[in-house]
Amino acid sequence: METVKIRWAAARLAALAGGAVIVLAACSSGGSGSAPATTSGMSGQPRSTAVTVTETEYALQLSRSSFTPGRYTFTADNAGHVAHALAVSGPGVATAQTKVLSGGGKAELTVTLRTGSYELWCPVDGHKGLGMDAHIKVGGAASPAPTGSDSGGGSGGGY
Repeated sequence: METVKIRWAAARLAALAGGAVIVLAACSSGGSGSAPATTSGMSGQPRSTAVTVTETEYALQLSRSSFTPGRYTFTADNAGHVAHALAVSGPGVATAQTKVLSGGGKAELTVTLRTGSYELWCPVDGHKGLGMDAHIKVGGAASPAPTGSDSGGGSGGGY
C-alpha cells in the first residue's frame, strides 16, 4: 500500500514539473524589451543578434537599421508569393546566402559583421534589380531611410 502512495506522489510531481517547464518555455519565447534579441548557439558558439529580413515582391525590410560589429543571425522571412532567398556580402563575408525559399518559407544565415558596408539582396534571378537590395553600414550612424525623392522609381527596398 505504501508503494502505491509513493508512485502516486511521484507521478503527480512529474506532472507538475512538466507543466512548469511548458509554462517557462512559453514565457521565455518572446519578449518586447528594449534589448536586442540574441540567439545562443551550440556550446562554445558566441551569441548573435537576431535580425529579421522580410522579403516581398520586390523589397527587403530589415527589423533594425543600426548595426555594430559582431555576430548576427539574419532570418529571411519570405512573406511574398514567389521564391526568394537572402544573400549577404561585405568585409570578411565573401557572399553567404540562404537556400531559395518558397512563399511563407524562412531560413537563417549567421555571419560576423565587421566595421564597414554590407549589401543584402535576393539572389533569385532579376530580383535585386527590381528593388530587393539593401545596404547597411556597420559601426557607424544608421543610414537614413529613403525619402522617395530619387528619380529611379520602384519600391526602393527600404534601405
